[in-house]
Amino acid sequence: MKRINPRQIIKNRHVTEKTTTLEGLKSNDSNPCISRFDQPKYVFIVDRRANKKEIAQALEEIYKEQNIKVTSVNTINVKPKSTRMLRTRRGVGRKSGFKKAVVTLEAKDSLDNV
Repeated sequence: MKRINPRQIIKNRHVTEKTTTLEGLKSNDSNPCISRFDQPKYVFIVDRRANKKEIAQALEEIYKEQNIKVTSVNTINVKPKSTRMLRTRRGVGRKSGFKKAVVTLEAKDSLDNV
């Protein structure tokens, strides 16, 4: 297997309102249903060809100074979407699709200070 740079597999962190809610699950004690989730989850944009094992190894290598341990990885392929180009009067354009990875870390680990 060819050695790939982990920064080519993990492109960037995906920050939306829903992903910040996932990251905050471990510290929410006010809601009893949510307080049972003690493992933090983080969402990353990854290479479309990467599999779950490669994603987990790349994250552990990138954040090895924090000594994190990846528990599980779930991947989602986001399909490209059509857009209307009103200013240019060209009709329809396309947004590119991408692959997301929802990564669950161990209960004691965190990426908040990065």
